[in-house]
Amino acid sequence: MLIRDAHPDELEEIGDIRVSAYLADGFLSPDSGYAPHLRELGADGTGQVLVAAGPDGRLIGTVMLQFWPQGGQVVKGPGEAEIRALAVRPEARGSGLGRTLVAAAMARAQQERVRDLLLLTQPEMKAAHHLYEDAGFTRLAERDWSPEPGIVLLAYRLQLQPA
Repeated sequence: MLIRDAHPDELEEIGDIRVSAYLADGFLSPDSGYAPHLRELGADGTGQVLVAAGPDGRLIGTVMLQFWPQGGQVVKGPGEAEIRALAVRPEARGSGLGRTLVAAAMARAQQERVRDLLLLTQPEMKAAHHLYEDAGFTRLAERDWSPEPGIVLLAYRLQLQPA
């Protein structure tokens, strides 16, 4: 398996991977207004989109890093970055690919001299919480964010040492 930067001509497929993964786990409804945003993350050139390619070259997973000041709601200042849109094709799950993608995002953030690596996750994403906690992330409740009434996203943070 190869983890690398995404190519611009792969962004549509990456959007499909994200949406299909979120749909498969019930974290996104088919008519969700968030699906178009999930598809487009990184298409505007902000952030860094990483992909995992299998031995046959097929894309099987992705994760994105957004750095301050372009980061999402959880990023508040210099030295901070956010992990976004971690997704693995449903048929490729169980191989440790999610952990590998998180580790790659952590290494990239460290190379970019990020001090605080943050993320937001849905309360229902229990497997993701476990993965992030195993990687060393801790809850950062004061940065939880509500994109709309009735929805609260949980914030996590990992403090990094510069490379």
